[in-house]
Amino acid sequence: MIRRQQFLTEKRYENFISNYKKSFVFWKDKLFQADSQEQEKSVRAKHFQTLYLKNIMMLYTAGEEIKNLSAPLETLIESYEELQEKLAHYEQISNITPLTIDDWVDEYEECLQVISLCILLHRTDLLKRFVFLIDNAGYAGTDTLYEDLLIKVLPDRKDVDQWYHDVYTLLIQAIYAEEKNNASKLLKEYCASWYPAFEQAPWHDTHSDGDEGSYVGYWALEAGAIAFLYGIDDSKIDHMVYPKDLVEYARNYQPSNRSQIARVDAGQPCSKTGYWFTPAKAESRRHFNQGDIMPGFSESHWGDTIWYWSGE
Repeated sequence: MIRRQQFLTEKRYENFISNYKKSFVFWKDKLFQADSQEQEKSVRAKHFQTLYLKNIMMLYTAGEEIKNLSAPLETLIESYEELQEKLAHYEQISNITPLTIDDWVDEYEECLQVISLCILLHRTDLLKRFVFLIDNAGYAGTDTLYEDLLIKVLPDRKDVDQWYHDVYTLLIQAIYAEEKNNASKLLKEYCASWYPAFEQAPWHDTHSDGDEGSYVGYWALEAGAIAFLYGIDDSKIDHMVYPKDLVEYARNYQPSNRSQIARVDAGQPCSKTGYWFTPAKAESRRHFNQGDIMPGFSESHWGDTIWYWSGE
């Protein structure tokens, strides 16, 4: 285990893996406490969705190779779809949300973490499926940070100037900073303020419970996704909660199928017909045909122009 945060011990990791496996065996032939069959199914779905989320967080914290996180991410997205389906049946609300992002800041953070994992692992296919669940509940076009995370990689997103939770103000300011150095400074300040801001979250301070606790890692994944999407210099950010190697993975990602190049430098021919975006320019998402020469923006203060795949 090559841990990414100092709070994780070998014993805590072993306990988590053991309990993770036992949970599936234990609940295979048992029912969760509930007043109806429909409620039991929704409680069960929530239990396993939470377990899958903790699993991918623990894998990253424990030093798992980033390329190996894609499969557990797919399982996680499937669990949110299952949860939404069971909740809709139980509550009789067809478009019910699996996460209440306007009222509960920890659920909003969870939403951002899942979106950020999809972006940084270049799983736009999974991102579309997850965002559909949130959009369909009426949250599309209602929050600045939610839209700013999506607008680079998904079509038809909205430009919004309001957000639900003040804790994200510094991160939003980093996106719209006019100076490169100021954007980096705001991103660094956001990382420093992140953990204290979630004092009421159920995962806050869980590392203090020791090897038998529920700690799986503290990660401001959305800070990494914003740095990647908007070309913010993170070279001076060394805060524990910032997922620096995950951002580097996103920046240097090349899929195993070489016919589907995920990034192309300016001046090089487009490798695949479809939509691409670059952090070097605001509102850059546009369509290119295979063979088109990818343009550069020499006046950009964000550095070299690198185009990233954004879907069909």
